Amino acid sequence: MDYTQLASEESITKVVVGLKERGFEPMVVATKEEALEKIKELIPAGASVMNGASKTLEQVGYIEYLKAGQHPWRNLHASILAEKDPAAQQVLRRQSLTSDYYLGSVHGLAQTGEMLIASNTGSQLPHIVYSSPNLILVVSTQKIVPTLEDAHKRLWEHVVPLEDVRMKEVYGPESGTNVSKVFEFRKEQAFNGRKVYVLLVKESLGF
Repeated sequence: MDYTQLASEESITKVVVGLKERGFEPMVVATKEEALEKIKELIPAGASVMNGASKTLEQVGYIEYLKAGQHPWRNLHASILAEKDPAAQQVLRRQSLTSDYYLGSVHGLAQTGEMLIASNTGSQLPHIVYSSPNLILVVSTQKIVPTLEDAHKRLWEHVVPLEDVRMKEVYGPESGTNVSKVFEFRKEQAFNGRKVYVLLVKESLGF
């Protein structure tokens, strides 16, 4: 299977239906520029925002936009990085788990609307699983596959090898990818009162 090929319109339509049936709120945009504008529309002024490491968020311009500081939000990630005391930084990390909005991506998205997210430390998972009341998951349509089983194959056959290369380039040959935790996001229950936006972008982004 070619994991870099953008999904067909038929496949995107199936994903949108599947996501809605599972309690998610899908949105489709054509470009990364449109994706960034949609993010700006979704997050109100004064909201606290947190994000995990994400190539996709970098490519849509979100990380640069945050660093520029010209946004109307409270950037919790910047506050964590600015704190040099390890103990105080750990407190800020715990406090950030209840950010108003959390932004990230996924490693595989099934046409059924099920999503797969892998992590080493799991630091982003509390936000996604429960703690943040609003999620914005930015997902290239190249990550769409027929089933959840195919999403697992995509993770191990495509994402992990590429991430392993990236880690060794950044941190040296002794480092590498270590997937310790894998979360299957099958449904968002309405009684949780959360909003889970899945922003589908018709461009190749991330792995």
